[in-house]
Amino acid sequence: MQPQAEITSMLGPLLAPDPGRRALLERLHAASGIRTRHLALPLAAYAGLGSFRQANDLFISLGTDLAAQALKRALDLAGVQPAEVDLLLFTTVTGVAAPSIDALLVERLGLRPDVRRMPSFGLGCAGGAAGLASAHDYLVGHPRQVAVLVCLELCSLTLQRGDDSTANLVSSAIFGDGSAAAVLVGDEWATGDETGGAGHGSGPSVVASRSRLFPGTQDALGWQIGDSGFRIVLSAGLPDVIQAHLAEEVAALLAPHGLTSADVGAWVVHAGGPKVLDAVCAALDLPAEALDASRESLATVGNLSSASVLHVLHTIDGRGRPADGTVGVVIAFGPGVGCEFVLLRWPTEV
Repeated sequence: MQPQAEITSMLGPLLAPDPGRRALLERLHAASGIRTRHLALPLAAYAGLGSFRQANDLFISLGTDLAAQALKRALDLAGVQPAEVDLLLFTTVTGVAAPSIDALLVERLGLRPDVRRMPSFGLGCAGGAAGLASAHDYLVGHPRQVAVLVCLELCSLTLQRGDDSTANLVSSAIFGDGSAAAVLVGDEWATGDETGGAGHGSGPSVVASRSRLFPGTQDALGWQIGDSGFRIVLSAGLPDVIQAHLAEEVAALLAPHGLTSADVGAWVVHAGGPKVLDAVCAALDLPAEALDASRESLATVGNLSSASVLHVLHTIDGRGRPADGTVGVVIAFGPGVGCEFVLLRWPTEV
């Protein structure tokens, strides 16, 4: 875990040799709302991080270890054995591998050789929410099975030295490294009857999901991939896109279930940065404290991209389990611009 001020001092000479751009970097870092972040490498190692190949090799080696730790911990907490896993979903947007990292986890953790796998790349920060939705959809058709989701993002390995563009300086201020995993079980898992799934663990149930691409925003968020690796594309207009469209999309998620935003007791919004969180509050007419869990996640680990919503869920759980029947909404934004929504409900604890 590194203090934000130490990261700022390390990145300044690497990204912005010009004093004026260095001052902007320092202001952006100070205004990020972040106190600490995890980084894949020791701070001193980033000065020697050279080629895309070198960075991607580190992504595979370090990322596989980190993803294995995250999934093992999630399985242990859920009381599920690796051999019981039927579907393994994996998402990342900060490195590439073939075989994909999920394949590397199978033998290491003792998953079955016939486990179904679905790796994804390109959903960006929306990948965690999309993964929850996909796992749920699979389990609706396979109610006696177990699905796991693993999100892995080593954002610091995409460092673009000498790029003092505002987008890169903002990116350097907010993204952290990490992996998170979730275990989901079908409604008939373990007991083989229609009541067996209710009450497994203390986490929420997925009720519904929704996806949305906003036309004309393809250039607002994503990567340009070239010789030096992943160069961030990040438009200052992203908060405006959120404010223009979010309320309508959340209403479309909730209305079929007889709900409105006023019925939501837990907002699980990916920690995209202060301006993103402020835009969500403005669009949905929420008090700032409604996103306290997201702001706390941002402050302690930064924006973890696809893993962010799982960390926000963990933060909510750490504050005390929401009351039985609490409605939650997961919201995450990614390249496209795409938005993924998941409707949650905390069941009666048994």
